[in-house]
Amino acid sequence: MYSRLAVRDLLPVAAIGLRTRPGRAALSVLGIAAGIAAIVAVLGIARSSQSDLIARIDRLGTNLLTVTNGRTPSGADVDLPTTAAATIGRTDGVLATAATAELPGLRVYRTDRIPAYRTNGLAVRAADARLLPTLDGRMARGTFLNDATARYPTTVLGHSAAQQLGIAQLGPATRVYIGGYWFVVVGVLQPFELAPEIDQAALVGFPIATDLFGYDGHPNSIFVRTDTARTAAVARLLARAADPGHPETVTVSRPSDALAARLVVADATTALFLGLGAVALLVAGIGIANVMVISVLERRGEIGLRRALGAARRHVAAQFLTESLIIAALGGVAGIGLGTVATHAVAAQRGWQPLVPAAAVVAAFGAAILIGAVAGLYPAARAARLSPTEAVRTA
Repeated sequence: MYSRLAVRDLLPVAAIGLRTRPGRAALSVLGIAAGIAAIVAVLGIARSSQSDLIARIDRLGTNLLTVTNGRTPSGADVDLPTTAAATIGRTDGVLATAATAELPGLRVYRTDRIPAYRTNGLAVRAADARLLPTLDGRMARGTFLNDATARYPTTVLGHSAAQQLGIAQLGPATRVYIGGYWFVVVGVLQPFELAPEIDQAALVGFPIATDLFGYDGHPNSIFVRTDTARTAAVARLLARAADPGHPETVTVSRPSDALAARLVVADATTALFLGLGAVALLVAGIGIANVMVISVLERRGEIGLRRALGAARRHVAAQFLTESLIIAALGGVAGIGLGTVATHAVAAQRGWQPLVPAAAVVAAFGAAILIGAVAGLYPAARAARLSPTEAVRTA
């Protein structure tokens, strides 16, 4: 007589092993869930991080260039010409320029009682009023230098410098000690992601730097804001524009390239963690195969009885293969949920917009099903090969 097993009956039959041995089934589901969660979390966290980084690059702009003084072949520093900022400003495609110069030997202190060696890595830089709009910067408190305050002992502190000096509020009595003189703090900057050297500095005007500290007029670095569409072309012209006689001693860089390089590093790190997730998933698949083989051995009496009642080999094979797929599917769903929760938790902690790619969810679930199918093939085939008499006799 021809026997049949309806599809609607296959799932209840396949779930018998899960209902009778829930602890073992739960451990198998957990193994798959761990591997899937690792894959989903890695892809979700990587996508969230990359999205945030790309948004920051777009917000900060890729049209900021930095021109700095270079070195001779012997290693000696070469000063930029005093006219470098002006000549760069006349270059076609340049929208704005701002020069700064680190004043050597000067450090900034909260009071004149601080030992000279406790510098906290803070520097003193001369800057002009165009620095803030050129960098598209913002003030956290107070005002920036202008043509009037630049002539007097006033300073604007970078974000990190203000924090390290313990300056949270501004007032007429808010002063810092620079090079033997007291400077009134008139402003504190918000962080500059593309110009971290500004964050660690106290900015003073060029006129007061000349009067008090003997500044010679040679800038160390010039920030250049360009027409976005022409940034690459302008970058090739700036070295000669800054120092026509020795363009080889001028260094031109684009700060946003450092942020873009982090995308490449993030991709490499993502690939590494995906590999670890795949290994975890493979181990989980081996665990399912082991559990299913043991299940076949323990359930030989059930297999023999079903065969004696007319179940065909394919029905027995389908039962155990479906059981393996159910375990994998449950693990896949649980893993996707855990990975999504982990992504949202990390994104919330870092202030990112959480993103879990739909392709990652589909691929992860598909991988779980594939692992379950491969893991269940051998146990299903072994169960199907058992003859009724052998199964009943050895049960």
